Amino acid sequence: MNGSTQQDLREPAVVALGGGHGLFATLQAVRRFTVDVTAVVTVADDGGSSGRLRAELGVIPPGDLRMALAALAADEPEVRDWTRTIQHRFGGVGALAGHSVGNLILAGLTEVLGDPVKALDEMARLLRVRGRVLPMSPIALDIEADVQGLEEDPRVSRCIRGQVAVATTPGKVRRVRLLPASPPASPDAVDAIGRADLVVLGPGSWFSSVIPHVLVPELVEALSSTEARKVLVLNLAPEPGETAGFSAERHLHVLSQHVPDFRVDYVVVDSASVPPGREREHLARAAQQFQAEVRYADVADTAAGSAHIHDPVKLAEVLVQLAGRTSALEPASGVGTDHSAAEQRENTSWQ
Repeated sequence: MNGSTQQDLREPAVVALGGGHGLFATLQAVRRFTVDVTAVVTVADDGGSSGRLRAELGVIPPGDLRMALAALAADEPEVRDWTRTIQHRFGGVGALAGHSVGNLILAGLTEVLGDPVKALDEMARLLRVRGRVLPMSPIALDIEADVQGLEEDPRVSRCIRGQVAVATTPGKVRRVRLLPASPPASPDAVDAIGRADLVVLGPGSWFSSVIPHVLVPELVEALSSTEARKVLVLNLAPEPGETAGFSAERHLHVLSQHVPDFRVDYVVVDSASVPPGREREHLARAAQQFQAEVRYADVADTAAGSAHIHDPVKLAEVLVQLAGRTSALEPASGVGTDHSAAEQRENTSWQ
């Protein structure tokens, strides 16, 4: 049996980079065709429960990490209650109000075990996750942005700091930076990218969940040297705040401005979000900056009543093809159907 046939028979090793809702959607798709999946998650959140735990305990913000674990949790009766529990958010007006149970558990495990990665692995074991969830950096990071439109003179830029501030700014974000600059990457994340067959970046908040990954030098080096196929998944629509009014082409230009030599193999775009014609021609030229091929596909979850959510089944169909697999798409071993609609509503209320 030749090597290529052996590779086709094994499940591909997939690394998904991002944070929040976008990464959750990617992981829900990837888990349908492989159990060898590593989520590499942003660690710059400074709002809500995550921000409070970060400020009070000095831990890396756990919210996006918890969301990734929930996305990969086994769909088994004895695990579902645990998944719902870690996603549960306390109500009321006391000290626990607004905190997610999973955030508190991850913060506690980090203090007990002395290592955030060990804490994530332990929660993954509890949820019977097939794969791993890793922080992109072992330290908590901050996002700083240059924003225009906040002063009387629209040409004047103001520096704002914090992921929440960047994500909700009424101005136009021009550039973002990480603080500290050139932070270390999680060694296990670098290793996972090196052995991957497929690396997926996006969708998600462009300036606060996607671009931060290419601002970590060790991650960029790993992405440049890996033999994996690299896929960039564009958002279905601009996000209020940081990318309001952005076209698909603009998303690519902004990414290229932050990391000019970055290369990907494919850019996945929802067919309905970019109609045929001149806009697609512009997008194809923008993709050439990355030496990438644009792949159009129907990946929106229109049944959910919103065209701004990726459908995990449709996205999985595209990603499994780009991974070079020709077999029919089936749920990976140990992975059942999607969580219930109620659970998904809970999952997407992480903020």
